[in-house]
Amino acid sequence: MKSLSTRRRHPLALAAVLLVALAATGGLYAVFTTAGQPAQAASAQSLAIQEGKALFITSCSSCHGLNGEGSTDAPSLVGVGAAAVDFQVATGRMPATIQTQQIPQTKRVFTQAQIDQLAAYVASLGPGPAVPTEADYNPADGSMAEGGELFRTNCASCHNFAGAGGALTEGKYAASLAGADPKHIYEAMLTGPQSMPVFNDETLTPEEKRSIIAFVTNITEEGNPGGHGLGRIGPVSEGIVVWIVGIGALVGAAVWIGARAT
Repeated sequence: MKSLSTRRRHPLALAAVLLVALAATGGLYAVFTTAGQPAQAASAQSLAIQEGKALFITSCSSCHGLNGEGSTDAPSLVGVGAAAVDFQVATGRMPATIQTQQIPQTKRVFTQAQIDQLAAYVASLGPGPAVPTEADYNPADGSMAEGGELFRTNCASCHNFAGAGGALTEGKYAASLAGADPKHIYEAMLTGPQSMPVFNDETLTPEEKRSIIAFVTNITEEGNPGGHGLGRIGPVSEGIVVWIVGIGALVGAAVWIGARAT
């Protein structure tokens, strides 16, 4: 008994008990916090979907249907994904105020938090492209040289070789890319709004999309080193303007000088 009592009073006994207690406390804390995180995330997502559904019913369901099934006035939203909602609503194209051949970009009516809620609800209706992260569309991570080649191959036929936009058939048009948010450019490639085709990751990789954004950002932000850009409608059209205006002015000047001399 005396030997057992001596071991209990050993100076290291208290330290050993404290270490065991701390380890047990830390382990239990890690277990409970890790188990709680997925539940908290699921709860936040569920709340966002509920809030988004309430916004959808009051602002979108009159055209797209109570469950996003679509109608004669608007397409179904099942499977369009969160990226399509973020693009359409953040650029002010939706909710549409008038029915036209093509819905124009206007001032947006929802906050970004409300847009995120709408996107969460529509995403819950069916799988579709998610909203890209900044790492996906950051122009600094793209190659302007590669982006220029890709843009001229895939985009210039509609958007003009300088991103100035242009007319399409049936009263539609390719929008100007001047001032476009890189995030929205990426989303447009993912979802194909209006008459634009879809450029998914099999058609254009995320790296190629970033390169296109880098090129577009550069050509739309730089000035016109040659003088007035004339809308950058192309070298042939701009050359015609030079001939008609420039040469016409010279001929007019020559006729005026000849008339004065006589």
